[in-house]
Amino acid sequence: MKRILICLSVAFLLGGCTSEYDMPVIPTDPEEPEIPDTPEEPEEPDEPSLPADTLPYPARYLVARMDISVDGGKEITSKRKEDYLDCTIKIESDTAVWNYEGRGRIRGRGNSTWLWYEKKPYRIKLDEKAEILGLAAEKDWVLLANYRDPTHLMNTFVFEMGAGLDIPYPNHSRYVEVTINGDYKGLYQLTEQVEQGKNRVNIDKKKGWLLSLDVDDGPQESPAADDNFWSKTYFMPVCVKSPEAEDYATPATLINDAYDALGDLEKIIRKHDYEALSKVCDIPVMIDYLLIQELIYNVELSAPRSIFIHKDKGDNAKWTFGPLWDFDAGFDFDWSHMYTGHNYFANFRKTVLGTDPARHISDYTYTPSFFTDMWKDKTFVSEVKARWKAIKPRIMTEFWPEAKRYAEAAADAMERDAMRWPIDKHYATEIGRMESWLERRTAYMDIIVNKYPAGN
Repeated sequence: MKRILICLSVAFLLGGCTSEYDMPVIPTDPEEPEIPDTPEEPEEPDEPSLPADTLPYPARYLVARMDISVDGGKEITSKRKEDYLDCTIKIESDTAVWNYEGRGRIRGRGNSTWLWYEKKPYRIKLDEKAEILGLAAEKDWVLLANYRDPTHLMNTFVFEMGAGLDIPYPNHSRYVEVTINGDYKGLYQLTEQVEQGKNRVNIDKKKGWLLSLDVDDGPQESPAADDNFWSKTYFMPVCVKSPEAEDYATPATLINDAYDALGDLEKIIRKHDYEALSKVCDIPVMIDYLLIQELIYNVELSAPRSIFIHKDKGDNAKWTFGPLWDFDAGFDFDWSHMYTGHNYFANFRKTVLGTDPARHISDYTYTPSFFTDMWKDKTFVSEVKARWKAIKPRIMTEFWPEAKRYAEAAADAMERDAMRWPIDKHYATEIGRMESWLERRTAYMDIIVNKYPAGN
């Protein structure tokens, strides 16, 4: 009986914590669904008392231990490629066959997450390809610190949703407690590096395209780089992730060819021609990708940042949106405290794509029209509405419960991380707020999608 009561207590902490929101009220028509008020926020929860390794979950949810020993005890102070440090990596898992020990290199990674926050993210490159915690063998891995995200779940939720909707080449989540040179660094999310590869974005190494639409990697913020350009029609910052110059048949024309290839897609989107677009772009994936961005209110779409699009070789290959990446700027993050804050979930009524995307009726009117011009086409809008109708019931019954299992299994590790990196938020309370925000966001987005203008 005591064990049952403890389990119920943890379930309450991780699933029942909500907060009251202070937000503007937007009048709605009488027939619109009513969005429920949020219950009064409970007091700060006590420390969860059930050890993660006793929870009845499959191995992928459980937290492993990663010990990294940098040669000579050197400190990791740079994210530059030339500053990788040699190291030994040891992973201990509750699943014995997932234990690992090998040599590799480590450096910092990220942009704002590396510059602004004490808890640093890292990039690992193994000397030899290896399966890590049940994930397909590769050399390159990422340790996301999730310091800004008080729930540790924002990326995981989107990764799970993307996988559930069959968006190609989804990232996976594995949680690890990291120690570097004997210093406990806290709870990290281990996932794949977004890159070309047989077990990553599986496109041809020499003739496929993997592009990142990203301000930080583009020509404005990285003018010295030789792998970026401004796109032809929508003037978006683009970085060529693959092919690399040495792999391309004619390295001197790499950027010009990428410019033209993406420009052909832009031209069709500008004309908002559904039939023409269907021949060169995977429209169902495009719709799912953009609906996810709007659902979690990912303002990075407006910059843009961390937006990937890829295309394999061949005359019949289509441009495909994804993989999905980097979502701790969503969920109504409070940018007024971006250097120190961990404030989310205040307002579920804001939009990135907008209530009328084709006319940029949105909180972010400068979102590139590359993402919104297709709303001028009636067939596209009809497909968006039909797809949302299919997705909506799965958000809180399938995708969110899947993400929350990781939190339940990692409760003890989250508490240790909170002791190592104390902030003004408690993870269990914030997970409850995230759940409530998603419930209300889903209901509000249902109003938005159903009212999208029909297009021409």
